[in-house]
Amino acid sequence: MSKGQSAGIDEGQCSQWQATGNWLWDLPAGERRATLILAHGAGAPMDSPFMQQMAQSLAARGIAVLRFEFDYMAARRLDGKKRPPNPQARLLEQWRERYVQVRQQVAGPLAIGGKSMGGRMASLLADELGADALVCLGYPFYAAGKPDKPRVAHLAGLRTPTLIVQGERDALGNRQAVAGYPLSASIRLHWLESGDHDLKPLKRSGFSHEQHLAAAAQAVAGFLGGD
Repeated sequence: MSKGQSAGIDEGQCSQWQATGNWLWDLPAGERRATLILAHGAGAPMDSPFMQQMAQSLAARGIAVLRFEFDYMAARRLDGKKRPPNPQARLLEQWRERYVQVRQQVAGPLAIGGKSMGGRMASLLADELGADALVCLGYPFYAAGKPDKPRVAHLAGLRTPTLIVQGERDALGNRQAVAGYPLSASIRLHWLESGDHDLKPLKRSGFSHEQHLAAAAQAVAGFLGGD
């Protein structure tokens, strides 16, 4: 796909927010190994520091990243008013729309995924859409304070090759809790020492947040690139 040939998406302006379609491209300088559609979490937009650093780090490793915003977040950008996420049915509908648009324009491996909620929504559709891979960054295995109500039923039969990058002390799915879930053999877990839901480690771990984000990007790039 050459620059500027996508419907409403201008790859030539990969560092700028596209008001017409709520898209952001981050493209590799060299060969593209794969493309990842990356959705944001419930409370932060597609250009949050986490999303920005992850997309740029992946692009530097040969992975083209396309970020988009769900309707409720795009509306907040326009008027500054905080809103709760759209109902799940609408979030899934938007994911389907974005995937179809990108699949029509992009050749080669196409993965889907996201931060927290964005990744969970992608996981509900990965098999249906026929995505080449699924990437979840800080998967919300359960809602805050509700570890007794895990949201993992669909993960037991997931067929799409999946990578979940998770902090060991994630409040929405720590290592001990996740060890007890019957996850599909197609799911690979990459744990980051003492990381929280944003993959930020405790200072005493000896790691910095930047190091963990870089490690996450390296794991994702290797997974999508077939390393």
